[in-house]
Amino acid sequence: MIDFVLASTSPARKKLLSEAGIKFRDLAPGVDEDQMVEELAPQTPSELTGLLAKAKAEAIAAAETTSLILGCDSALFFEGQILGKPLESSVAIERWKSMRGKSGWLYSGHHLIDAQNSQAISLVTSTEVFFADLSDREIEIYVATEEPLQVAGAFTIDGLGGAFVERINGDYHTVVGLSLVGLRKMMVELGLDYQSLWR
Repeated sequence: MIDFVLASTSPARKKLLSEAGIKFRDLAPGVDEDQMVEELAPQTPSELTGLLAKAKAEAIAAAETTSLILGCDSALFFEGQILGKPLESSVAIERWKSMRGKSGWLYSGHHLIDAQNSQAISLVTSTEVFFADLSDREIEIYVATEEPLQVAGAFTIDGLGGAFVERINGDYHTVVGLSLVGLRKMMVELGLDYQSLWR
């Protein structure tokens, strides 16, 4: 049995793995994301999410020396800007007013460490997301739920915000924040059996 550790406390990622039948532990990586971004100044959403996913996985791997560890990070790329968590209601409202009726790309970075065999692999996936043309009132009610404040791009596809995503072009799980297809591919690359993660 593989000891699989998710280097994240994201409720969406934990729910996704549970529903996929995967047995795992979740640990908070304790990475200062803002400081890392300031120091490393990534230029693209792919670079940003890849760097942060790697940092999270490596933070856990320092202590979990026999585990399989997955770090993840997500960001929305919209009209030339990399958008993370809005954190404040005013930011989320303005963001939604600019996004409504348009599309952006959700990027999810993954870094998988096989600590027992000293191997690691990275993968960044992306999916185009088409947003509904919401009214000001719909935006304000949604933001008042506080759901969009702590998620990349100020929306979820698997929660209240699901009604505001009209369609996607790509992998649904990438938009949630963890590509199961990507996880399987990374495990194959490392010579591991994805199905061994099933409970």
